[in-house]
Amino acid sequence: MESLWRAATGANPNPEDYEGIDYWSNPERTGWLTKQGDYIKTWRRRWFVLKQGKLLWFNDSSVTRASLPRGVISVATCLTVKGAEDVLNKPFAFELSTDRFTMYFIADSEKDKEEWINSIGRAIVQHSRSVTESEVVDYDSKR
Repeated sequence: MESLWRAATGANPNPEDYEGIDYWSNPERTGWLTKQGDYIKTWRRRWFVLKQGKLLWFNDSSVTRASLPRGVISVATCLTVKGAEDVLNKPFAFELSTDRFTMYFIADSEKDKEEWINSIGRAIVQHSRSVTESEVVDYDSKR
């Protein structure tokens, strides 16, 4: 629970939260987003990296092996990612929701917003724990 809180608040995450993720090498997606803080509702520009089911953020875009993420969230905990212009009354806004919290972001353009939503959405599907192998019913095998 503590690491989930860290991820949600943007507090420095536990190294365990991103262990084994080479976030500095060949990420699925990177780019600048403006993120709203969880408790202090200020907007801060952060460099985001999507890699191996984790969305990590940094203060600057020169991410190396020595860089420490400012925050990380596992997309496996995410339920939805969708536009949020109407919620925030800001262009290019989108939200990422888990069952415990919602994070808000603002992209630099409509194209960036759509690409982030698509990339995160794909990662949610790939890393989702909502359907496990044992929960899949194979109707053909019961004939």
